[in-house]
Amino acid sequence: MRVLIFIVAIAVALPVFGQRKKKDEEGLEVTVPEFVEGVMYSLPQTGIRVHINASRTDYSPGPYSRFASQLLGLEEVKTQVGSEWEIEKVWFETYSEPDPNQVYKALGDYASLISLTPCGCLAGINTTNIVTEVNKVITNPVSYPSKSKDFHFFKLSDTPFYSVGDSTNNFRPARLSLEQKAAEAATRIFECRRMAFELATGYLDVVPPDGKGYEVSMKQLESLEKEYLSLFIGKNETGSYHFSFEYIPQPNTNKGEVIFRFSEENGVLEKTDLTGKPVMIELTKVAGLTNNYDRLKASDNPEAGESGIYYRQPGMADVKLVYELKTIATASIPVAQFGVAAPVPELYLGGMYSLEFHPETGAIKEIIQK
Repeated sequence: MRVLIFIVAIAVALPVFGQRKKKDEEGLEVTVPEFVEGVMYSLPQTGIRVHINASRTDYSPGPYSRFASQLLGLEEVKTQVGSEWEIEKVWFETYSEPDPNQVYKALGDYASLISLTPCGCLAGINTTNIVTEVNKVITNPVSYPSKSKDFHFFKLSDTPFYSVGDSTNNFRPARLSLEQKAAEAATRIFECRRMAFELATGYLDVVPPDGKGYEVSMKQLESLEKEYLSLFIGKNETGSYHFSFEYIPQPNTNKGEVIFRFSEENGVLEKTDLTGKPVMIELTKVAGLTNNYDRLKASDNPEAGESGIYYRQPGMADVKLVYELKTIATASIPVAQFGVAAPVPELYLGGMYSLEFHPETGAIKEIIQK
């Protein structure tokens, strides 16, 4: 009796698909369990990658910046070293990865029909000519040179440091003050402008012999004026940088989340860096589409889903990126996890049809009768 109970318990506990007959050593038929093997796979979920192109302008004030207003009439000239960031371009890109909430096992003979992507998502059924690209590993840099550029200023002057002494100081050279050198540089600026004006209007006593000489002379005067002027207004240099951040929407999400932060002084920052202001990503589901999919996914076939093979019908979402209450980018994107999963009809699994799926969303791409 105990042996019988033990055998029944084993039969109940074992995952059997059915039973089959087998002859023992004495030629008698006995019933043994037939195990069902399967192949695991997953349906994909959609991720959103946000790309940012930003520029950083490094500024260094000129040595005579505090005299710019007094000597040249230039207002609001910066007097401190610094950097200023600006977001130039933002765009979205989607990618896919296995959804841990949508893992299945294709059972029995059906398992021999499926094709998978390199990451284990369902790619096709009963087909051999599916080309699945291997997802490239993408590095998302979020670092950049933090130190402002060191600029070199030419100290252009006939007497850059000292002036000739006179009888009042026993003819010893006297060191020029910063204001005196600034005044001399301002004088040179006005001289360059005067000479350019006379060259352009033909007032010079000696005129360049040809058009090429005129062009070279004007460029030299402009370059010289620019160098003198930089002693007052300073120098700057702008560099461009690229950043990207990844975000995977959750099936029930319908609100904004911080994806990164931005500061005009420190640039593009991780969302945990509180020195910047938050940049929010907001998704709004297209509710009517998903509701209709959910209503129609049920099947009257009692055997639906026994194969363990499912596909996905993605939902749609309106996506926008918001910074300081201003929308800086928008897009309409199919999101796999906003849709529904349903079993592939058993009709298409008998070997008479081939199916191909979109690897990005898990939706059926095509059904071909062989």
